[in-house]
Amino acid sequence: MHFALSIGGFAIGTTEFATMSLLRYFAHDLRIDEPTAGHVISAYALGVVVGAPIIAVLSARIARRTLLIGLMALFALANGLSALAPTYEWMLAFRFLSGLPHGAYFGIAALVAASLVPPERRTQAVARVLLGLTVATIVGVPLANWLGQAVGWRWGFVIVMVLALSCAAMVAIFAPADRPAATASPLRELRALGSLQVWLTLGIGAIGFGGLFSVYTYLGSTLVDVTHVSPGVVPLVLAAFGVGMTAGNLFIPRFADRALMATAGYLLLWSAVVLALYTVAAHSLWAVTLDVVAIGLGGALGTVLQTRLMDVAGEAQSLAAALNHSAFNMANALGPWLGGMAIAAGFGWTSTGWVGSALALGGLAVWAISKALQEKARATDQHRRIATPSQASS
Repeated sequence: MHFALSIGGFAIGTTEFATMSLLRYFAHDLRIDEPTAGHVISAYALGVVVGAPIIAVLSARIARRTLLIGLMALFALANGLSALAPTYEWMLAFRFLSGLPHGAYFGIAALVAASLVPPERRTQAVARVLLGLTVATIVGVPLANWLGQAVGWRWGFVIVMVLALSCAAMVAIFAPADRPAATASPLRELRALGSLQVWLTLGIGAIGFGGLFSVYTYLGSTLVDVTHVSPGVVPLVLAAFGVGMTAGNLFIPRFADRALMATAGYLLLWSAVVLALYTVAAHSLWAVTLDVVAIGLGGALGTVLQTRLMDVAGEAQSLAAALNHSAFNMANALGPWLGGMAIAAGFGWTSTGWVGSALALGGLAVWAISKALQEKARATDQHRRIATPSQASS
């Protein structure tokens, strides 16, 4: 079952990150400049932002197995249409459609995985589901980039369509039949929106993760125009980023299961530093490759915040889990947009590193607010527990 869910993550990771690596090629084919092509990335991200909460709420009474199959079928269709997009406008529409099932799929898959292990291993279980996404950055993205150079960017989306259909088939075959809880309802899911800690956790991801996307979106162009490598080297550096993300999701969740919020804070600080270093490292192939691995390690923040939402969402688990991916795709929209603005303003390709570092620090500021409020609530609760016995005795 975990393998089947990981195939879905592999498909989603391939299309999400490969689109960034193919930006130069479809920009040329659709006759637009690269900063404008970055809007295609943002369109997908906005699809996730819109689709995740709507699908999570409206599907509250649908069996998780049925929902996962339907989401992957829609994902396959939308990516097939992306491969056929005749114009920039159609490409925007099809990428938006492709993003709609993304957040709901990962949210439901994460809940299924977490329910199969003891509470103290939840983050590691979520990481296994997301492993498909990180492996995609090692294998799927470089393969799609290579195909984009060899036979055309459209074949990258064809690969994603096939992977999505494979995931839907495997879930249909191997996933056990299930029924939604008797108390499940759209109203119960909407209660997650009443929690300040839910919103703060989403804010950490929406801002703090934007730095990674700011750099990654324009990495291929930076490597060619600043590092001066041949296009054939670009997939190797993209794979190095995937190695960093995979390593982060394999090892960092072990620390998160012991100290969840502290791990999130350290990851944001780490990202701020390595993203700033990108502005210097981009001039050397070896330096930029090592820095890209380090930036990839920061991707474990998604897994950590997914578990954090399980802690603060109460009974509205499905909506909160899906909203995590809305938040990260707000980052996916924000990062490329701000990075593109910096490039268009004449600050150069490496300016995306400064943009990314600033976004990571912004996420750290939201984390600090969330942490302070959590500690205040904990202290208040302890004070009440101490005061209650004394009041009773008097």
